[in-house]
Amino acid sequence: MGALKGITIVEIAGIGPGPFAAMLLADQGARVIRVDRPGASQGIGNPRHDILNRGRQSVALDLKSQAGRKALLQIVAQSDGLIEGFRPGVMERMGLGPDDCLKVNPRLVYGRMTGWGQSGPLAQRAGHDINYIALSGALAAIGNAGQKPAIPLNLVGDFGGGALYLVFGMLCALLSARTTGQGQVVDAAMVDGVASLMSIVYRLDADGLWQSQRGANLLDGGAPFYDVYETSDGKYVSLGPLEPQFFADFVKRMGLQDNPAFAQPFNMKQWPAMRAAITQRIAEKSRDAWCAIFEGSDACFTPVLDYKEAPDHPHMMARETFIEQDGLHQPAPAPRLSKTPGRVQGPRLYPESKAQIFWRHSVFLTQRLLN
Repeated sequence: MGALKGITIVEIAGIGPGPFAAMLLADQGARVIRVDRPGASQGIGNPRHDILNRGRQSVALDLKSQAGRKALLQIVAQSDGLIEGFRPGVMERMGLGPDDCLKVNPRLVYGRMTGWGQSGPLAQRAGHDINYIALSGALAAIGNAGQKPAIPLNLVGDFGGGALYLVFGMLCALLSARTTGQGQVVDAAMVDGVASLMSIVYRLDADGLWQSQRGANLLDGGAPFYDVYETSDGKYVSLGPLEPQFFADFVKRMGLQDNPAFAQPFNMKQWPAMRAAITQRIAEKSRDAWCAIFEGSDACFTPVLDYKEAPDHPHMMARETFIEQDGLHQPAPAPRLSKTPGRVQGPRLYPESKAQIFWRHSVFLTQRLLN
């Protein structure tokens, strides 16, 4: 079920952005066959809790063996795409690089997920999300004024600049393959994706509306009306009334309409006084009390919820943004398509055997997956 029904993707088992990209494709109906190493560790914690691996079929193949490589190429020959996340050259050394796979399936879209990309001086270097966003200019822009850069989890590099760009590239290439009959390689590098995400900063900089100092700009916490404030109960609320009408609503509900500092919101000279007034006023009430005051308003006010609170918010509950699948609470598939909605296709199916005897049954397993 889903918009990608009929599309088959081979996922060479990895961690982080690769599995997330495969999850997104599976959620929208693609058949994803995950290729695991026999006897390989399933990672940290209970593997049945690994949401990123939901909705897959799984087979164990030793890709360093002739039988394993043959079995993979048999699957690839009848698939639409492949995702791998090794350093450049690893798949080629196993005889499973783009040329090898495109030889058995000229329509194949070969997706490569890396941090540094397939070329360049750093292509063979190790790295993680923090390194990729640091080199791309994003990390330096995130954080409070006068403090060190803040680490935005691994959302910007691994998942935003990595997995989402891999999925976008795969879908572009799959559409092209349907038209031309020719597959191609998708070089999805996190440094490229994160740099692309920074486009708005370069646009604002060109207009003289951005500076490299953290916490000094309109959208990085520099503006007092686009920031996070602590309430009387030690919790936090977020503010973002950028437009005049929203700002006016915010000021009125805060009871600050008579404060002269709020007369010209974009006058940066007034920002310190505005911030001081907002900080003092927000600290007078609890988070829930402020939520009640701003209920139904367009003041761009929301409570700062943690990941355990978010699923219980009325809006999230109404939209069923979070679901329970196989006893595990997790985010629902996104985005939402009106005619071919995505859904969790089921829990991860594990390799039928972790024993080395799979070598003798590789053809049988391959046929079973494809039939």
